[in-house]
Amino acid sequence: MASDALAALIANELHVPVGPAARAMAEHCRQRHGRAVLGVLFYGSCLRQPDQALTDGLLDFYLIVDDYNAAYGNPLLAWANALLPPNVFYVELPWQGAHLRAKYAVMSLRQFSAGCGRDARNVSIWARFCQPARLIWSREPVVDLMLADALAQACRTMFGNALPLLQLGEKVDPLTVWQRGFMATYAAELRSESSDRALAIVAADEARYRQIGMLLLAPAQAEGVTREEAMQRWRGRRLLGKTLNYLRLVKAAFTFDGAVDYVMWKVRRHSGVVIPVTDWQRRHPLLAAPGLAWKLYRRGAFR
Repeated sequence: MASDALAALIANELHVPVGPAARAMAEHCRQRHGRAVLGVLFYGSCLRQPDQALTDGLLDFYLIVDDYNAAYGNPLLAWANALLPPNVFYVELPWQGAHLRAKYAVMSLRQFSAGCGRDARNVSIWARFCQPARLIWSREPVVDLMLADALAQACRTMFGNALPLLQLGEKVDPLTVWQRGFMATYAAELRSESSDRALAIVAADEARYRQIGMLLLAPAQAEGVTREEAMQRWRGRRLLGKTLNYLRLVKAAFTFDGAVDYVMWKVRRHSGVVIPVTDWQRRHPLLAAPGLAWKLYRRGAFR
């Protein structure tokens, strides 16, 4: 019954309507990969923001595909995506007299579902998709069901891995379990998020996390994982996660389409410094990086 209730909750959550700005950007991203796309998931900090605020943010999407070769028509990109998923891209889109910006990842349904599963030692997928998401577009109804099942499994994976982190004798509060889980996943990636971020994520959807936690509490307790066992597993996840994050950063230098524009937008947003970028610099971001960094430094973008 708990499993059925969780599946229904996630399925309903996936189909909560989103505004036209997010839909426009999702369609723009989908069209870049044609008929290979099975579904477009919208997630992240922009999820609850009104349309008028999205022009100052960075929308986050996952494009779920059925075939990497069909998604790219480029064997190198397809190989890199299969070897070390996902590939990540940055895009901009004119919208109602302003600009929308997005970062989207491409991943096969098979790898995405595996990344949500309890056997996934890398936290990257299940840590993100135990959080709220919207399915803006899907190719067919069966995709809706498969993605809802994957996201429900992400919730089980996160909660089940986080519950044993509670101290012996500590009150078992579902919200505390989620908080400990997010803290642990941040520590398992190359991210600068503080513990306050984990608290804020849970506080923003407190009723949701409490409801899901109550559904998952008994099954997770029945697993009987000790705190010592859990801590050992989390040590392994931290080592693996940081290693994979580093390798993805190296890969992004060669596959991150729009990397220069993405960096320039981040610099402009945080410092107000704007410098022109040439087409050559966009095509050769590694070669262009030292010169661009020097110009930004001279303009006071960073010290």
